[in-house]
Amino acid sequence: MGHVDVDAFDSLLGDEGQELLIALRDHDPADELTTATRLRRDHPAELVSAALTQAQLRQRAVAKFGEDAHRMYFTPHGVEQSTRTSVAAYRAERFAGFGVRGVADLCCGIGGDAIALARAGISVLAVDRDPLTCAVAHANAASLGLSELIEVRCADVAEIDTTPFDAVFVDPARRGGRGRVFDPEAYSPPLSWAVGAARTTPRAALKIAPGIPHEAVPEDAEAEWISDHGHVKEAVLWFGTARPGMRRATLLPASHSLLGTRLLPDPPTGPVGRWLYEPDGAVIRAHLVADVAARIGGRLIDPTIAYITADELRPTPYATPYEITDVLPFNLKKLKALLREREIGIVTIKKRGSAVEPETLRKKLRLAGRNACTILLTRVDGAPTMLLGHPAEVPAPASP
Repeated sequence: MGHVDVDAFDSLLGDEGQELLIALRDHDPADELTTATRLRRDHPAELVSAALTQAQLRQRAVAKFGEDAHRMYFTPHGVEQSTRTSVAAYRAERFAGFGVRGVADLCCGIGGDAIALARAGISVLAVDRDPLTCAVAHANAASLGLSELIEVRCADVAEIDTTPFDAVFVDPARRGGRGRVFDPEAYSPPLSWAVGAARTTPRAALKIAPGIPHEAVPEDAEAEWISDHGHVKEAVLWFGTARPGMRRATLLPASHSLLGTRLLPDPPTGPVGRWLYEPDGAVIRAHLVADVAARIGGRLIDPTIAYITADELRPTPYATPYEITDVLPFNLKKLKALLREREIGIVTIKKRGSAVEPETLRKKLRLAGRNACTILLTRVDGAPTMLLGHPAEVPAPASP
């Protein structure tokens, strides 16, 4: 699809292209050569090629867009870079909650965020400089019945007058010719330009990489790290939220949101108690481990490790608790003997601050048995340690 021009893409939108896309919905990529040969008997080769590529992109996009993916259009870069629906919908609802009615979506890509904003009742000017990407974004708005709320404009984002809008959303490209870009000033456009654009409207959100150094966050921005089903997806700089300088961790799909407390001291360290908590990745990225530790009355097992321990179980949405049965210095021979003695054949291996690779360890354990346990490889007060246990049985909340 990287070589598909706008005319070839437009041909997919006609009746013949649509018939091909319907026929290819459940196409197996392994049969591509056979399928292409068969379809080329009745259809132009270029159209068949474009349809096959689009069918594969739709299948890849299901993970981010669900059933909508089968009605949408993509470019390879668009599938890779676009925001998944759950995250885009959350951000759009936050914009709507601020009373935003019109957004300039700069670097809109294939339109994932524009779609979510429109579904939240917000009108969107979606801007991208690549003609094919704009054609795809326009087709997506039409296919999902959102054309009245989404205007797609092919232009350089620097040429857009953002002052008529309630808000700006910028999603800079964070991939170059050599892969991911980690320096925010190497984004396209650079973060400094995006921050300047953000300050032209009452509200703004800038999508950034989760690994952004905290010192790169502007003082007048609220920084939010977002995870979905436990996996960190992105970070966002918000402007105009009345929370400048604050850090937030948001966990989807439940939309639990932890706003950091200023100047909270580092948690104390101490011995491993009965319960060990593994904070969500968004909590760790937002540097809010101390906030979670304060909520559950916990302490760290090591000043450099993001595991919290406590002597009593206090469930929190921001960390996964484990009941610990054994705390031992790391020793492979002892670990194998213990697992054999307890007939443990199923293990989940986690690590934090350990040089041991879980899959390498798993092969050496030669597991056999019907019981299960969790092994956490880490450091306790600087010493390599193995913790054995299992996920805690968290009691269900009482009915109101």
